[in-house]
Amino acid sequence: MKLLRTIALDPSDTFVFDVAAEPGEWAVSGAFRFWDCDGATLEGKARAAFRGGFLGVQSWGWSTLAQIVPATADDYHGLVDLLARQLVDRFGAPDMAAAKTAAEEEVAFAQSLCSHPISSLIAVHRTSSDGEVRESFRRLQLREGQGHSKAFSFMEMEDDVQPDGDLKLADLGREPTDR
Repeated sequence: MKLLRTIALDPSDTFVFDVAAEPGEWAVSGAFRFWDCDGATLEGKARAAFRGGFLGVQSWGWSTLAQIVPATADDYHGLVDLLARQLVDRFGAPDMAAAKTAAEEEVAFAQSLCSHPISSLIAVHRTSSDGEVRESFRRLQLREGQGHSKAFSFMEMEDDVQPDGDLKLADLGREPTDR
């Protein structure tokens, strides 16, 4: 069995999100946290969490990346129980039975993202259109011979879905030219 854990390759999550997940927490998509929000109207750190955050179940914080890790049946049941408790305590679920059903669905969805090899990194991109949240997920592939030691020095995206925007990281360090 495989599940998702948060991972921090650099400290950026601590200033990108209101609350950053601790590295190594069990993670789920967390899109349900935005069920009553219009993602198109979110701003700042809330917008960053909506557009690209995995929910760390323990801290209720956000992580830009999640890593596929091996898990046991005990890990699975512990994650479902923890998420159910969080849904009651932090999200106002009516009771543990309803919360556990919702938690099982959310964890099953997280498991469905774990079809890639152990240690693969997963990124999420969310959009909102006509009141509907859409998620796309990408696996970030290590270049041959590299490990998870440095953020953004090794990542190649595997997917043909592109996020919105024309930001080119390579252009950020260049001097502007007159036109």
